[in-house]
Amino acid sequence: MKPTRLAAAALLVLAAQTMTVQTASAALPQLAGPPIVIGHRGLAGHLPDHTLEGYALAIEMGADFVEPDLVSTKDGVLIARHEPNLIATTNVKDIAKFASRKRIAVVDGVPEEGFFASDFTLAEIKELRAVQPMGGRDHGFDGWYKIPTLREVIALVKRKTLEKGHTIGIYPETKHPTYHKSLGLPLEDKLLDELTLAGWNHRTAPVFIQSFETANLRELRAKTTVHLVQLVDANDLNPDGTLDFTPPYDKPYDWVVSGRKGLFSDLVTPAGLAEVATYADGIGPWKYYLQTTACKLIVNGACQDANGDGVVNEADRTVLPPTTVVADAHAAKLLVHPYTFRSEPSRLPLEDGAMPSSEYQRFFSLGVDGVFSDFAEDAVAGRSMFLLKNLPGYRACLLKGTCQHP
Repeated sequence: MKPTRLAAAALLVLAAQTMTVQTASAALPQLAGPPIVIGHRGLAGHLPDHTLEGYALAIEMGADFVEPDLVSTKDGVLIARHEPNLIATTNVKDIAKFASRKRIAVVDGVPEEGFFASDFTLAEIKELRAVQPMGGRDHGFDGWYKIPTLREVIALVKRKTLEKGHTIGIYPETKHPTYHKSLGLPLEDKLLDELTLAGWNHRTAPVFIQSFETANLRELRAKTTVHLVQLVDANDLNPDGTLDFTPPYDKPYDWVVSGRKGLFSDLVTPAGLAEVATYADGIGPWKYYLQTTACKLIVNGACQDANGDGVVNEADRTVLPPTTVVADAHAAKLLVHPYTFRSEPSRLPLEDGAMPSSEYQRFFSLGVDGVFSDFAEDAVAGRSMFLLKNLPGYRACLLKGTCQHP
C-alpha cells in the first residue's frame, strides 16, 4: 500500500472509528466487552517493523495498543526489535564499520548467523535504520527510521493518548527471556523499571506483557500486577489443518531447559488453561488454534493450487469448524488475543474471498477479545462491521458521535 492509499485508508478509519457502547457490551461473546486491536510490531503491513513512525501510524489507523518486542543492547537498554538478531530487520549488514560483528549465536538451542543486539551499545544501535523484513511488502521506507527504545515507545504512546483524548496502551513482548538471562541481560526487571518510571506498573495500567515462555511470566507475576499473557506457538499447518510441532516451535523454551515434557498445545487444554490462569490473565494463541484451515486439494500429502492462480498458499485452503479454545479460555477467566492477522490475499483462505474484514468478523464472532494485526486499519474496519451487526445501539451511537473507545 502506497502513502496515498494509506492517507485514504486513514480517512476511512477516522470516519468509521470503532467505538464501544458500554451499556450494551454484554450482548457480545467477548469476555470483557468489545475486542481490542493491537498494532502488531506497529503497522508492519506498511512500514518497517518496530519504529516510532510505525507505532504512530498504527494509532492513527485506530489501534488500541501497539506491540514493541523487546531485546537488550550490550549496555542493558531495552529496544524494540522482533529478534535479538538484527540482520533481517535493520541495515546493519550494509554498514562497513560493523562487519566484524557478524557471528553465529545459539538462540533457544538453534545456531543462527547474524548481528546480535547484545553486541551493540545503544549509541551504536542508534546508527542503524529499520528495514521491512518481508519480501512481498513495500520496501520504499527501508533505511528511513531509527530503532526506538522502550522508553521512547512509551513516550510516544502517552503523547498520542493526549492527542486522541482516549487511552492507548502498549503490549510488550519479552523476547527469548532464557537466552537473555544466559547473557547476563535479563529483561524482566528492566521492563518493570521502565513501567514504574512511566507510572504504569499497576493493575489498571494500559499494559499487557506477553511471552512465549512460562517461567518468566511466573517471575513477573510475583513482582507486578500488570496484565500478563501467555503466548502459544506452533511451527506450521499440515495440509489437513492439524498443527505441526517441529522444534524449536514445539514448546516453551524454558520447558526445554527444565526438561518439562509436553507441547504448546498442552497450554490450551482445559487443564493447561487452568494452570495458565494461576499466573496470567490471558492467552495469545496462533490463530489456527482457534479455527484452522485445510488444503482444499491434497495430492500425495501435499497442498495443490485450488484457486487456479498458479501458486500454493493460504488462499488454497478452506476454513474448518472452530475449536473450543475460546470458550475454554473464557471459562478459565482468561482473555484471548490471537495472532497474527495479515491482509494480503495470499494469506486469506477461500471462504474470506480475499476480504480481510471477513476473517476478522469470523474471529470476533468466535469471541476473541482482541487481535494482533499487521494492518490495523483493516482490523478496525472488521471490528466496526462486527459491532454494527452484533451490538445493539452501536449504529445509533456512532451516528450521534457519542460512543466511547474501548
